[in-house]
Amino acid sequence: MSNASSAELPKIVDPFRLAEHDNVLEGEIPLSALSRFRETVLGFEEGAVCRVKLSFYMDSERRRIVSGELEAPVRLECQRCIGPMDSVLISRFVLGLVTSDEQAQRLPKDLEPFLTVDFSADLWSMVEDELLLVLPPYPLHDRNECPAKEDLEAYEPGHSLAEPEKKSGENPFSVLAGLGKTKH
Repeated sequence: MSNASSAELPKIVDPFRLAEHDNVLEGEIPLSALSRFRETVLGFEEGAVCRVKLSFYMDSERRRIVSGELEAPVRLECQRCIGPMDSVLISRFVLGLVTSDEQAQRLPKDLEPFLTVDFSADLWSMVEDELLLVLPPYPLHDRNECPAKEDLEAYEPGHSLAEPEKKSGENPFSVLAGLGKTKH
């Protein structure tokens, strides 16, 4: 996707009409407007946006399709060090536009359904769903950049842990052995 600034992506559209005319929509969605997504990430910079490109078309069997690309900069919580880490979520997807569960069941297995209501679709909700799907289950800093790197290396095979200091060669129970020999 290009780095050129874009206008805000429309929220509600008629995706069937867009597919019939092979339309492409490009725009941005403010991450702060996506409440479900906002609750699942550690944060993002003020004014951060998700850049979106959606292509609407009809396939050879006259199914209406939307393929998309999106990119969003976010802050996640590293599961090694429990510290913040910046990441860019990227998704590429292809969805079949349907108006009922029956239509969704008839889609080929490689095509996920996108259920629309009365031939209108909430694009922001669709993008939010896709962002939620690409969130990593266990976000981790790159190993060499993680503040927990030294702790991790201490537990690796071949790493020598500091040996506890050895005291004199004297047996700590030798005092007890001597107690049995004394007379009272």
